[in-house]
Order: sequence, then C-alpha cells, then structure tokens
Amino acid sequence: MGVFVFLPLVLPLTAWPIARLATQRLHPRTATLLLTGVSCVMALCSTVCLALLMVVGTAQLPGNPLPDGWSDPEVRESVPHDEIAGKAAIPALITVVTSCGRALLHHFRFRWRAHQALADLPSTQVAVLPDPQPYAYALPGGPRDRIVVSTAMIDCLGSRERRALFAHERTHLAAGHHRHLLLVQLAACANPFLRPLRTAVGYTAERWADEEAAQAVGSRKTVARAIGKAALVSRGTPVPTLASLAAPGPLPRRIAALLGPPAVRTWPPVFTAAGLALWTAASGALLSATLSANSAFTLLLLLHAATPL
Repeated sequence: MGVFVFLPLVLPLTAWPIARLATQRLHPRTATLLLTGVSCVMALCSTVCLALLMVVGTAQLPGNPLPDGWSDPEVRESVPHDEIAGKAAIPALITVVTSCGRALLHHFRFRWRAHQALADLPSTQVAVLPDPQPYAYALPGGPRDRIVVSTAMIDCLGSRERRALFAHERTHLAAGHHRHLLLVQLAACANPFLRPLRTAVGYTAERWADEEAAQAVGSRKTVARAIGKAALVSRGTPVPTLASLAAPGPLPRRIAALLGPPAVRTWPPVFTAAGLALWTAASGALLSATLSANSAFTLLLLLHAATPL
C-alpha cells in the first residue's frame, strides 16, 4: 500500500476548482448529479482509508481484539508510520461515524416530527399552515411527499409568484433533491475537504428547481421576483438537508442566472473549462476509488497470509 493509502484522504482537495466550474458552466441538473456522485465516492474512499489505517496501526497494541497474526511486521510495514497513523485514525473514524449519525438523526427526526404535525390536515400535496412566520419547503417521505407553506409566505407573494413557488417545490420533490443534499451532507461529515461540494450542490439543486419553475410558469422574471421576496421574509429551510425556494446561499447569483438566458442541457465539449472539469472530477473520483480498492485488497492478502488457519 505505501503512501498511496493516504491519498484518498487528500484527493477531495482536487474537487474544489471542479465545484466552482461546475456551478458556473454546467446545467444545474448535470452539476448536481456530478458533484453528488463525486462527493459520495470520495467520502467512501476516505472512510475506507481511515479504517485500513486503524486496523494496521492498532493491531500490535496490547489488549486489542484482533488476531495476533495481524500485528506481523510485514503487515505493519505496508503503511508508513503505522503506529502513529493507526492511533490518529481511531478518533478520526469515531468522529466520522458520530457526525454522520447525528446528521442522519437530525434529518429523519425533523421529517418525522413534521409529518406528525401535519397528520390532522387533509392529505393533499400542499399543506398550508396558519402561521405568522413566512416559510415554505419541500417535505419528502411519510404517507406522501408534501409542500409545506405558511399563510404568511403566501400573503407575501402574488398569484404568479405563488405558482412559481409551488412549481419550484414540486421539482425538489420530483427530483429527490433531499437525497442529494443528505448525501453531500454525510460526505462533508466524512471528509471536511468535501464541504465546498456540499455548498455547491445546495446551490445547483436550487438552480435546477429554478429552471424547472421558470418553464412551468413561462416567465423567468416571475421566478426571480418570487425568490427575492421569499428571501427577504424567510429564514430558509429548517434543516440543511431539505430544499426550499429561499434556501440560504448565493441568492444574487440565482436571480442573475434567471434574468439571463435559459441553461442548456448539453454536455460541454472536452476542450473547454467545463469539459475539463467533468473529466477531472471523473478522474479524481476514479483514482480515489482505485487506490482505496487496491489498498483494501493488498491488506486483505497480507492479513490472510499472516493469519494462521
């Protein structure tokens, strides 16, 4: 394995310029799918890397439950500075598991509580709550996916802007944007270097819904006005893994994009900045996966050889 076992931990750094290019040059749908996939692959690979380091680096510690053969010098030599790396990997892996568990718990707890609060309302896709606080968000799961909106938010918008709001939230539900947001949230918990991709996916998912809403209502300016009004009165989504018209983020960029020409759903040519971003993202994710798989396979062979039958 050698030093290559450490590379999946730092390869997510290569995704930072990719995230910027993807949000600027790719169609929001393409960028959302690409960045979510890259985040998941790199997060999984870095977690596997931490697990390998922990196994190799702690096998020789007294009182560990691992087989004695796993502390063989040949196994330890497969990782540089195995003892230091192994001890450091223990708290890191615990932090990853704890952070991911808390994010999952927070996400599903809020969804459960929200559906419980809506249980007495009619089973329609749009749930209007009499609340002086303006908010609107897409709530997946439960008996059915629903759009939750307060009367204060409805009162802030005109009739066409309400259509834009509902079209926007329906796109979030139809495209399963909550899954993308949850996956990149977990990826950022697994590796902090992936946080820029989490931010980028939050933006591209909203841009995706903006474009679909503009097609549904037939006016890009109407959607832009709805976003601006909702952002002025709303505090965004209750949890970062749910989507909303007024989700926090670069709202001026979203409005500027809507006031410009529609996004084109075509793959960019290879020899352009966006095309190179696609190839670099795919190559970085593939390299990270290859190195992790190679390290895991090599360790399995070493441990099998070192463990007596």
